[in-house]
Amino acid sequence: MKKRILRYAKHIIITFTVLGLMVVSFGLYHDASFRYSENPAMMKWDKDGPYVFNKNDSLISVNYIRGNQDDGFYLNQKDYVLGSKIPAFCHFSLDSTSFKFTINNEIEIPKNTYQDNAKILAISDIESGFKTFRDFLITNKVIDNKLNWTFGNGHLVLLGDFVDRDFSTTQVLWFIYKLEQEAKEKGGNVHYILGNHELKNMQGNFENTSPKYYHVSSILKKKQTDLYGTNSFLGKWMSSKNSIEKINGILFAHGGIHPDLAGYKTNLDEINQIIRSNYYQPYYPNPQKNLEQLLISSHKGIAWYRGYFKDDLSQEEVERGLNKFNAKSIVVGHTLQSKVNKQYNGKVIGIDVKHPKDFSKILPNKKSEALLIDGNKYYRVLHNGEKKEI
Repeated sequence: MKKRILRYAKHIIITFTVLGLMVVSFGLYHDASFRYSENPAMMKWDKDGPYVFNKNDSLISVNYIRGNQDDGFYLNQKDYVLGSKIPAFCHFSLDSTSFKFTINNEIEIPKNTYQDNAKILAISDIESGFKTFRDFLITNKVIDNKLNWTFGNGHLVLLGDFVDRDFSTTQVLWFIYKLEQEAKEKGGNVHYILGNHELKNMQGNFENTSPKYYHVSSILKKKQTDLYGTNSFLGKWMSSKNSIEKINGILFAHGGIHPDLAGYKTNLDEINQIIRSNYYQPYYPNPQKNLEQLLISSHKGIAWYRGYFKDDLSQEEVERGLNKFNAKSIVVGHTLQSKVNKQYNGKVIGIDVKHPKDFSKILPNKKSEALLIDGNKYYRVLHNGEKKEI
């Protein structure tokens, strides 16, 4: 009897072990991960900000959160004349560092086409990871240890989904804003191309947003939709951005181009204008088949399309979209890759990799990557500064 019980127990253990290995293997194949060991600094919000809103037609209000979870939170608020240059700083609780910048109320819609043969570094889907983003740029000599721009006349392309899923959205957005100003002064460019998660935040869809920002909006005595609404500085700044750009003959978009787009008479100017006009419009699948519905669709739209990696596309279908805009290739994020890679005879470059999290550890351990384009050569750029031609 004892031997029978041991035999059954052995079979049960083996069965569960095999099933467990199958589940883990399936998860790894689909890029699943497990977060653990969360750092308590994620709940330290003292000095968090700035949160900047138009107060009226002539004043702009700059707010920093002060206090802590035990004693409560309050606001440090100061008003400035609309149009003035505002000195600001942004604090990061994990390592108690800050960076300074100036808020300039003049916001311009960026160009969508650039031709200068300068280097391009493209990275996507940072998902509120300020430390991960900052350290990667330092290691790869886009900025120095004091967070100053050192990439000369290069293009830093940020391919969307820099918000959601973690605790440093505010820090990431102001950091992009700071680098954008500095790059311009040094002859370079920062291209913040919006992804579907930026759109979700502007449209009031917070299903992937850290609960921190629900509480932040309460401290500010605002609704969460106000954080990136039309009355907030970051909202107005984000809503000026493009959804697709062409740099040195290469297209950059978060999701990609559905082959159907080639059937419409349009251009990058019109495409960005149409999508921008819908940034604050919640949407649902619409039976109408027209250019606008194609561009904003959550299946086929520029910020949402996954067809390069999920559909059985032909080479001709991929090139149809590129030829529409006389482009050599397209670089996209949005759909997870095991590494930065080329597909479709080098016409599609996928750069969305799973990045480390600032405030927690992940199993399996992840390392950041980006794409460097130098002349006609494409490189995987690794977290340690190493680069590998692809």
